[in-house]
Amino acid sequence: MYYGFDVGGTKIEFGAFNEKLERVATERVATPGDDYDKLVDTIVGIIQKADNDLGCEGLVGIGLPGMEDARDGSVLTSNIPAAKGRFLRKDLEAKLGRTVTIDNDANCFALSEAWDESLQGEKSVLGLILGTGFGGGLVFDGHVFSGMNHVAGELGHTRMPIDAWFSLGEKAPLFTCGCDNKGCIDNYLSGRGFEQLYAHYYGENLKAIEIIKLHATGEAKAVEHVDRFMEMLAICLANIFTGLDPHVVVLGGGLSNFELLYQELPKRVAKHLLSVSQVPKIVKAKHGDAGGVRGAAFLNIKK
Repeated sequence: MYYGFDVGGTKIEFGAFNEKLERVATERVATPGDDYDKLVDTIVGIIQKADNDLGCEGLVGIGLPGMEDARDGSVLTSNIPAAKGRFLRKDLEAKLGRTVTIDNDANCFALSEAWDESLQGEKSVLGLILGTGFGGGLVFDGHVFSGMNHVAGELGHTRMPIDAWFSLGEKAPLFTCGCDNKGCIDNYLSGRGFEQLYAHYYGENLKAIEIIKLHATGEAKAVEHVDRFMEMLAICLANIFTGLDPHVVVLGGGLSNFELLYQELPKRVAKHLLSVSQVPKIVKAKHGDAGGVRGAAFLNIKK
């Protein structure tokens, strides 16, 4: 049995999956974000209850908004203050007497999609989240690739390519990132970036969904904005695709629901790839909010 936890800033969601990858148990509780001992005890309690209910000791995987330091296993996260700098995996293993796997929630999203029935035969899957931030995860042959420092997939903290910068015109804004650098593509390709760019060019603060609705009516500013955003996004993705050469790209996050992406990106990305390259298949994520739990559970699948 595979146990998965999606540990966020406000809630912990748990799911148990059988050998057919079918979900057979669910639980959701509030995250004790400021009490580390309570956080550990909450997770342990859910696991022990599942063991008792299901009559087994499940394999435990945990996804969280952050990562383990590759040197010592301490947790780096800003959304769960109690866990920051603590040795969550080691402390859980000590109480449970079994191995626990922890990975970034974006990696879990990518893994969940890669293990969808429709994609299990693909050699490589790149999951990209166009949500509050921009980031992703890499899955090769059914397994997450986290890299030497556990930061593989942190694509949002790569810098804006010069040709993408030029595509924004003479008034291109230079946004400062939360990582203290400037020009990180997280601030341009995310749903937040979509809104920031609109506000920069038109002096009006609108939500992404409002801009998309205006675009559907043919409103001039929204049409101009979407065209500029699509071109910038296509250039940035072409750079990423050239470096990683994925077989399939899965888009998640709120902005992934903008259906025009799946019409425009294949055409626009192609112009910016090497002549020998084809655009990978670009699809919308299937599992939505359940992806974090699914992917965390699947961290322990042996392929």
